[in-house]
This record gives sequence, structure tokens and C-alpha cells, in this order.
Amino acid sequence: MTHEEILAQYGPREAMEYDVVVVGGGPAGLSTAIRLKQLAAKNGQEVSVVVLEKGSEPGAHTLSGAIMDPKALSELIPNWKELGAPLNQPVTDDAMVFLGEKSSFRTPNFVLPQCFQNHGNYIVSLGNVTRWLAEQAEGLGVEIFPGFAAAEVLYNEDGSVKGVATGNMGVNRESEPTGDFQLGMELHAKYTIFAEGSRGSLGRQLIARFKLDDGCDPQAYGLGIKELWEIDPQRHQPGFVLHTAGWPMNSDTYGGAFLYHMEDNKVTLGFITGLDYSNPYLSPFEEMQRWKTHPNIRWYLEGDAAKGIKPAKRLGYGARALTAGGLMSLPKTVFPGGALVGCEAGYMNVSRIKGSHAAIKTGMLAAEAAYDALQAGRQHDELSAYPRAFENSWLHTELNKSRNFKSWFKKGLTTATLMNGIEQFVLKGNMPWTLRRDKPDYACLKPAAECQPIVYPKPDGKLTFDRLSSVFISNTNHAEDQPIHLTLKDATVPVRINLAQFAGPEARYCPAGVYEFVPDEAQGGNAQRLQINAQNCVHCKTCDIKDPTQNIVWVTPEGGGGPNYSGM
Repeated sequence: MTHEEILAQYGPREAMEYDVVVVGGGPAGLSTAIRLKQLAAKNGQEVSVVVLEKGSEPGAHTLSGAIMDPKALSELIPNWKELGAPLNQPVTDDAMVFLGEKSSFRTPNFVLPQCFQNHGNYIVSLGNVTRWLAEQAEGLGVEIFPGFAAAEVLYNEDGSVKGVATGNMGVNRESEPTGDFQLGMELHAKYTIFAEGSRGSLGRQLIARFKLDDGCDPQAYGLGIKELWEIDPQRHQPGFVLHTAGWPMNSDTYGGAFLYHMEDNKVTLGFITGLDYSNPYLSPFEEMQRWKTHPNIRWYLEGDAAKGIKPAKRLGYGARALTAGGLMSLPKTVFPGGALVGCEAGYMNVSRIKGSHAAIKTGMLAAEAAYDALQAGRQHDELSAYPRAFENSWLHTELNKSRNFKSWFKKGLTTATLMNGIEQFVLKGNMPWTLRRDKPDYACLKPAAECQPIVYPKPDGKLTFDRLSSVFISNTNHAEDQPIHLTLKDATVPVRINLAQFAGPEARYCPAGVYEFVPDEAQGGNAQRLQINAQNCVHCKTCDIKDPTQNIVWVTPEGGGGPNYSGM
């Protein structure tokens, strides 16, 4: 049955009315809700606020490095330390290391630009910070609905955003209602704030419908792959932050990696690949596995029986796209009836590899604009005070200083290092020029015939791993009989174009083994077909971004599905 047929047979949907609906229970969405309730309480008023979170709980889908700048959190909740916010490990030392295959060079700390200095910041599990923010929001009276995915934007007759509808539950692979069927519900609001994170499925629709990116550079993205390890205490340096550039990436591919020492002998390892890479044979997942074999990295993970050092143990795995275009790719963030906040819009500072402080700050700014509009009796119009407040904020100043950072890497690692050093260290971000981009990430992929295949070593199961064993420890789960949420506009394109021209890149750029080309038995096994293992999906959104034909569209699966990250 089609969506319209289901509504006709089982509708109408129940509707709930709120002052503000927030889509997404991450740092941006929760900060929006908290700030609204704070302002209402301060003035002795009542504002009804609900947060929809597609994960099984707030934080279940939250993935980041993460080093957190507490500046915005201190503005939102000044007494966060007394309230037990899980910012437990301050940064104690920074290292920026350039890697060759066997060599390394550490940049002296005294020449590190300010964007690479982390004094006063904290190494955190952003998932745990998100869970704590949810507790603060609920304490203020915010309603949070976990396990409910916003699947549809609702519009008023004048075209303004009316709210959202959650997805239907209990629909089988053939889109037929089962005995467990539940019709989705509508949530109507005077203003709807979208905080879905990078490449949000509804945000993507809103940007297209309202042409919010007119006049902007194409958005740029990266794929971050992360592992959580427990290492021997003799190799643990609480608060130590290591960033690397160079190997295993070639000089023309944007990328970098990190190793952060948390508390309790835990370290997080992460590898970021710019999704504007050109070689379809490149696999971000395999590049990360290869990076761990560098002597500087494997030293932390391998045991040494002679010294009584035990091998490290991998505890967690995850992947998530990040929005990295910066200020020049930032779309218009308001439209009739709503706004975009956090990574949904693209406020991440790629030079600092930080976005949580920007998410919190933009959530606050949007909340303040929405609150003032509600007090003035307005609804469903543009919250123009929000982008004005951003332009006058410290966040705009910060992002303006880093506006060229990623663009320099299109000229190679050496040029990028030199020019970013001049811009950030010598000019302190006050550069008189701006670099522009004109090509989206998916259009950067070259035909396979023009590229060199990459042969990756097989995983050893100790230091390096395969995708499926990695997805297993991400605690990812989807009901196998639900409709596939990785949809194709044209089912013939994967084989006819992607496989024929680009050697089937979806089988390599996906970090979860969702896509694989297998023999097509319907044609005697001599041809290939694309098999979609949707139950493996960790909701990273890479396919939606990097598919060279833009044929794959990621839509929300049944609420509560996906990864359940713990300590990540």
C-alpha cells in the first residue's frame, strides 16, 4: 500500500498541538528546548515544547570525536559542573603529527595555530553529554519522545511549515500494515525547529523546497569513523590529544585522524575522510583500518609481554557524516514556520574539528528568536531574528576565521598546510581573501577507468577488523521485515551506471556493509545486482551524500531502529 492509501484506510492521524516542535534530540535540539523553557520560567510563562528523537533514547545515535569547547554550554547552563555534566577529562596536551608510511613528524606546540589548541576543552562522550542534556530538559518540563522518527513535513495552506508527522509503525517489507500496525501521529506547532544532524532527511527537503542554499557554495561533507578502545594503563595518558594528517591518504585527498585519551584507560580513535574524494576505489573504512597499523598508532593498541603490557580491547564502533562546508556553504537557516540549527545547517568549525559548541549556541539563538515571536503573538512566519543574532555572535566570528580551511586542501596537503598556517597562525584568521567551491561532493568522483584500484590488506581481527564485526559492536538493529529505508529513485542505476562507470563505489564508501554487488540469479548468475542490507545501516548518511548519480535517498526507518551507541 502507498502512504496515501494507508492514510485513507486508517486515518486520520491523531494530532497534538505545541508551541514549538523540535525534530532531533541531539545537542542542538535539546539546547533549543532547554533555552525555550528557561526563558518561559524566567518570565513566569508557559511554553509547550516537544522533542522527537528517532533513536531509542537521546544519545543513542549521537556520535562525535569528541573534544568539547564548554563555552556555549556555560552560556546555556552556567552551573553545569555542579549539576554533574559528564565533562570529566580536561585536555592536558596537544600533538599535531604528520605521518609518512613509517615516519612521523610532530609539529612543535609553540607554532600550533589557535584552532589546534585545546586548553580549557574537554574530551567527552557526546552521547553521554546528550543524555545529560535530555535530563536537564525533562527537568524543565520538556516532553521528549524517543523512538519516534519524524518522517514527513506538514505544511499550511499558505506553504508555511505546520509541523511534522511521525512514521507509521508495524509496516512490513511490502509496505502492508501488519498486526502490530500503528498509524503515525501529527505534531503541529507555531514553529518547528529541525535539528536532525548532518544531512537530515527532512532538512534536505526543506532546503530544496525553500531554495535555502541559493547563492551558497555547495555543501561539503566528511565521513567520520570512530572506535572506542580500552588500553593498558601504562600506555594511557589522560587528556592527551593526538591529531594526524598525511598517510594513509594521498596528498590530494582531504582527511585526518585523531586519538583522544579519555578517563578510565579509554581512548577514542577516529578517521575523517572528506567526501569530495575522487577515486571510486577508495574505502574510508579500510583507510581507517590501515591508519591503525602505523607505528605511532599501533603502539597504543598492541601488547608487549616483556613489559607486562596487555593488548588493547575494542569496545565500540560507529560512523557519521559531518557537515564541513563552513560559512560559505551555510544555507539560509529560516523559512516560514521553522528553522535549521546545529549540523543540520552546517555550523561545524572544520578547522577546530568541533561542532557541539556550535550546535548548542545555534539552538539557543533559535530558541530566543522563537520565544520572542511567541510573546508577540506570531506564528508560522520567518524567525529572522535568529540569523541576525548569529551574524552578531562569537560563533560567526569563529567560523569566518576558518572559512577557507577545507578549501585549501583541494590544492594538496603541502599547500593546504602552508596556507592554513599563514591564515591561522600569522594572520590569526583575519585573511583578506575567500576561496569558493562550485562542485558538490558526489560530482567529484571520477570514472573508475581513470583511477588506480586500491588493494587493502585483510583484517587481522586484533588491530584491524571487517565491517560486519564492527557493525555488531555498534549495537545496530532494525526490524528486518520493515520497508527498506535506503530507497532508489531508479533501481537500474546501480548496475547500469554506478557499477559500469564507477566500479560500484557504494560497496566501498558505506562503512557498514549495507551495499554489496552479488550475482543476479534471475539472469543466470552472469550479471550483478545491488543487494541492500538495510539492517546494517548505522545512519551515517554517506550514501545519500556520495552516490555519484544521487539515486539513493535515505529516509527514516521505523522509530527506535539504528545504532545504540554506548560510551561513544
